[in-house]
Amino acid sequence: MALRYSQTLPAVVLLILAIVGILLVVLPAKNVETPPEYMYGIVLDAGSSHTSMYIYKWPADKQNGTGIVTQHSECNVQGGGISSYAGDRGGAAESLKACLEQAVKVIPKSRHHQTPLQLGATAGMRLLNIVNATETQRLLKEVENKLRSYPFKFKEAIILSGQEEGAYGWVTVNYLLENFVKYGFVRRWLNPGRPTIGALDLGGASTQIAFETSEKMEDKDNAMELKLYGKTYRIYTQSFLCYGQDQFLRRLLAHLIMTEGVKPQVSNPCYPHQFNISIKLGKDVFDSPCTKSYRPSQFNPQMSVSVVGTGDYQKCLDNVKEILTFDNCSYSKCSFNGVFQPNVRGSFMAFSAFFFAHSYITNLTSIPLTSPSRLEKAIRIICNLTISEMTKRTNQKEKHMKNVCAVSNFIQVLLVQGYKFNETSLPSISFQKKAGGASVGWALGYMLTRSNLVPAEGLGQMKALALGPWAGILFLFIAILLIALGYLIMIYRHTQNKEGMV
Repeated sequence: MALRYSQTLPAVVLLILAIVGILLVVLPAKNVETPPEYMYGIVLDAGSSHTSMYIYKWPADKQNGTGIVTQHSECNVQGGGISSYAGDRGGAAESLKACLEQAVKVIPKSRHHQTPLQLGATAGMRLLNIVNATETQRLLKEVENKLRSYPFKFKEAIILSGQEEGAYGWVTVNYLLENFVKYGFVRRWLNPGRPTIGALDLGGASTQIAFETSEKMEDKDNAMELKLYGKTYRIYTQSFLCYGQDQFLRRLLAHLIMTEGVKPQVSNPCYPHQFNISIKLGKDVFDSPCTKSYRPSQFNPQMSVSVVGTGDYQKCLDNVKEILTFDNCSYSKCSFNGVFQPNVRGSFMAFSAFFFAHSYITNLTSIPLTSPSRLEKAIRIICNLTISEMTKRTNQKEKHMKNVCAVSNFIQVLLVQGYKFNETSLPSISFQKKAGGASVGWALGYMLTRSNLVPAEGLGQMKALALGPWAGILFLFIAILLIALGYLIMIYRHTQNKEGMV
């Protein structure tokens, strides 16, 4: 009996292995996609008044050459923009330290060396470059050395052109609204086939407009082509340096002072009733390339001037219009200052200072800004309010309310008379601060476009055998099965013959 078991056991084992092997080879299998790891990217938005750091992430597997990018986190750098550290060696680099240390902590260590790190400086540094190109380059080198000291993949520390800033803002807006790509119900990223929308950005030192157009570009400097998700987009983009909110307010003060003359007290029809403030002619007005054309041939930069608010809507509007030029257009059509612009088309998103101004206007008046006439009505009400009425209605400090009338009139002139929004097109503007969990600005669009430089990784899959090797292994297991069965049958017959002889 023991001999019989010893003879049949190997055959039974082979039989079982053969059956299991055949089942493993023959049973249907499918590719199983394993969740991809994330890639990360860091963008430092070095604006004129402050710097913000944005960390983005996207699956290592990418969609048609452009990463599906989402905002992971953000960090606001303490202090002013890097241009404010002109003459302060080490100040700009040190200001970035806290946010960069945060990036080291939140990004997985295994991804540090693959994470692109870049800094883009905007209008503040563009202005400094006009005044002092040497100091501008020193500042850029200083922050570059700081960025290189971290374990990330440093890419660049540059000054963006105004056109690039506008174009990247346009990319951000359309990405967040899923106009480029959308995650469909079939669990795949799809092109939704939607029209793109325009972007309106109002920063501290410049303002940008960008939108897709099929019209002829009469000024080639305004044309830009971007390729995203396998499609090429042709957009108009224009940036107006010195027409950001902060620099506009400087220009307005300079204009009022030059109109009335340099004296101890100046009236400001754009300041509210009951408000007055003391300013220095140098640091508060004329120490900027944006006010150079208003600068007196001789003045004391340390002279204090008392600016008294009179709250006069019409006078404020008239002074604002004098800061923008609407003649001398050498093209078939212009916005202002002789700059070519095709007709605005479709919807727009307005962000940055546009959003805050819109918020103040609607909170102070409760008037929806659905037409130029409603916008004018709301601004008239605001400019007639006293500073105490404004602070009481909004629970905001005087420093936030003092310029609402001026900025509102500037936006009215810019949108209606400059960009030519009318009764039909003005309601198409949506004023936003965030969309889809991400801050609206140029940084996300920059990351989306620059992520084309990051090598794509394929989805991890369980691999299937090619037909030839698969057939060979199946044949081997079938042969083992037949040999085991034959061996068992032989043993069985041999045992039966023995028992018959007995």
